[in-house]
Amino acid sequence: MTAPPPTGPLAALARRCHRGRRLTLAAWITGTIAVLVLGFGFGAEPLNDFAGGNSESGRAQRVLDDHFPGAGGDSITMAVRADGDVRAPAARAKVQAALDRLAETPHVTSVGSPYTTPGQISGDGRSAFASAQLDVATDDMPKAAVAALLKDARAPDGPVRIEFGGAAVDLAETPGGGSAEGVGLLAAIVILLIAFGSVLAMGLPIVTALFGIGTGLALIMLLGHLLPAPSFSPIVAALIGLGVGIDYALFIVTRYREGLHDGLDPEDSTVLAITTAGRAVLFAGTTVIIALLGLLVMRQELLNGVAVAAGLAVLMTMLAAVTLLPALLGFTGRHIDRFKVPGLGRARRPLAERWARTVQRRPLLTGAVAAGVLLLLAVPALSMRLALPDSSVQPRDTSGYAAHTIVSEAFGPGTSAPLVIVATGGDLAPVARAVRETPGIAAVQPPVPSRDGAAALLVAFPATGALDARTADLVHTLRDDVIPRATAGTDLDVHVGGPNAGSIDFAENVRDRLPWLIAVVVGLSLLLLVAMVRSVTIALQAALMNLLSVGAAYGVLTAVVQWGWAGRLLGFPTDMPVTTWVPLMMFPILFGLSMDYEVFLVSRVRELYERGVETREAVAQGLARTARVITAAAAIMVMIFLSVLLGPDLQVKQIGLGLAVAILVDATIVRMVLVPALMELCGKANWWLPRPLARVLPSALAAERTEGKEPAGV
Repeated sequence: MTAPPPTGPLAALARRCHRGRRLTLAAWITGTIAVLVLGFGFGAEPLNDFAGGNSESGRAQRVLDDHFPGAGGDSITMAVRADGDVRAPAARAKVQAALDRLAETPHVTSVGSPYTTPGQISGDGRSAFASAQLDVATDDMPKAAVAALLKDARAPDGPVRIEFGGAAVDLAETPGGGSAEGVGLLAAIVILLIAFGSVLAMGLPIVTALFGIGTGLALIMLLGHLLPAPSFSPIVAALIGLGVGIDYALFIVTRYREGLHDGLDPEDSTVLAITTAGRAVLFAGTTVIIALLGLLVMRQELLNGVAVAAGLAVLMTMLAAVTLLPALLGFTGRHIDRFKVPGLGRARRPLAERWARTVQRRPLLTGAVAAGVLLLLAVPALSMRLALPDSSVQPRDTSGYAAHTIVSEAFGPGTSAPLVIVATGGDLAPVARAVRETPGIAAVQPPVPSRDGAAALLVAFPATGALDARTADLVHTLRDDVIPRATAGTDLDVHVGGPNAGSIDFAENVRDRLPWLIAVVVGLSLLLLVAMVRSVTIALQAALMNLLSVGAAYGVLTAVVQWGWAGRLLGFPTDMPVTTWVPLMMFPILFGLSMDYEVFLVSRVRELYERGVETREAVAQGLARTARVITAAAAIMVMIFLSVLLGPDLQVKQIGLGLAVAILVDATIVRMVLVPALMELCGKANWWLPRPLARVLPSALAAERTEGKEPAGV
């Protein structure tokens, strides 16, 4: 006797989209085109100012904005190295021509000459530098204008070599786009072909994901008018959206094919897929979104934009998976395996099941070894340093790096990392004297009063570079000791700011509030997982294992980027601190994505258990029936994340590497070893749920249990 088909909101949605497939597809196509036109035509510009808020550097910036109009923008540094003396007539003529060209560049408000500004010609007379003040932030500086400046002024012939540096130059020299996204998508196609063995079955997850991520990215651009976000937001959102979009559709298509193979008609197979795998998709996607929204606890405006942007991309891929995909399945019908590729798509269930039973025979040993490996990988993270990258870590063939090298070698590494000290309420001269006498300060320019006379600023150059830990210590010494002593008994209100201090403040804000982020993300994810699998024990296991995965990813990232292990091979030109926002973004993303695989695996184990299968057998069968699809899904994500290593952006490379390592670890060591080992050790305690919770929590798998036949996949 066959049980009645699944019912409920998801079943009704699946039937409606399947039967009205033409209308559903037309709605998605029309809506996608409209959103793309609006998003790419009227989207907001990115904003990369992480130094705002109530930080010390943020308060300094407000003083600059109020009393020094135009001084709050970024700057371009012109570096000069001559064969002889830069003051020789021929050298001076070329330098002056470059200064004139720099002054003509759009948004340049003033240019200081090394021949009139003290301290800007080196002691040996062979090097010099000049600074050009911009009236806009780096993101608003036209790349074409900077590129034209570099082309016109960097003539290789003549008595001097001229290079340009600064954030605006670094941004202009960083190519956009490239082949990375295409490589990741191509890798996903190959993996799906291997998993399904059918061109048509492979194409459905790709098409569904592209619709979801396309609409998501366009909406992100429109959302920027309300919630400004940094320039890396669309890239991060695209990485996450493409990965989860393909994975979610992969899980649903897999379940649909199995329904057909079990004798169901296409419509009932679609309903089965959406009420089982689709239900898991909604829980998993919601977990990712909740984890991303945990960034709101950082109280950083730009991070709020990143959180909402990435969450929006995941939301659109979820909607596409449970609405567009049922419509596409309606068009394919029983022809889902059309255009088969010989030799591909064969199941290997017995191998996964044998592996699960091997782990179950020695759960304590295998679990301890797996945990030990993860902890070993996490060790380098204990020495992680955070900073925003500067010109010193740019590719060696760029003008930005060349300018940094010229200035650092001739004037000291701190010349490219000035500290801007601003004051209101009195004379800044005593502060200037105290700062000049502070160990670690290489030079101090004379104080400059504002036009309204209400404020003053001075620029101090540290003896160490922006990425040197001693520079951060120096900033704290100035703020906590030197300046308070110099201003004691006066009405002076002094703040240490500038891009260098802003980067330090942002890194410290991350360190201070990261524990709150971890607590919020873990707590909310635990609540959601308890509701999904109706087990406190499994939820706690998942949280512990996900923390181990994230720690291992942090450790590998630190070893590669900061320690330099295989860094050159992976496209990092030099050792550098980890970019400040990277570990911050990695945690909620990885915790959410790791919960995805936990949901897909444990929900199947729970389903078997509720059918009367003993826990040990349910774990072995659940792992066997999900291993192939989870492995394929993880391989897709790993390849998409690793594809960014082919791109030029060092910050995006870091997050791509970290995400790829974590997903690889999670899908292998965690899902294949730790999960079966821990569940074997816990036995019946796996399903512990306090009675008060059992009464109020609905069964997330109720729809699955109404089906007469036991499906074989996720």
